[in-house]
Amino acid sequence: MVKANFRPVTPLLAADAIIELTDDDNQTGIVLIERKNPPYGWAIPGGFVDVGETVEQAAIREAKEEVCLDVKLQCLLGLYSDPARDTRGHTATAIYIATATGTPTAADDAKTVAVFNLNALPTELAFDHAKVLQDYLRYKKSKKVKSLT
Repeated sequence: MVKANFRPVTPLLAADAIIELTDDDNQTGIVLIERKNPPYGWAIPGGFVDVGETVEQAAIREAKEEVCLDVKLQCLLGLYSDPARDTRGHTATAIYIATATGTPTAADDAKTVAVFNLNALPTELAFDHAKVLQDYLRYKKSKKVKSLT
């Protein structure tokens, strides 16, 4: 028999957006933040999903809060759920690819913000974002998400 107020213990849910910006020379870069709080390093803008919002709404809200950009989600790159991906605890995150225009500004949890050329990404990345960005670069070349097999 299951109790009426039983709530399963599950991972936290987050949403991140790889934000593509195109400059005047038609060169595309991606927006990354340097985290103000642990775990430190460069990271894809994102954060936890609030109760009552969709994962997509959370990705859009977090982009606005952390880098002051209005983004348009283009597609879902993948769902990353390795229990070891976040040292603070088990967190699953939906990673979206998004586009935006304008100049990003660091806010909220972002210490600084920068636009990186796809050939010159930083090496000091937080969470599992090195793996995520490898998957993103593979997607940019093939237009296919990583196979599960």
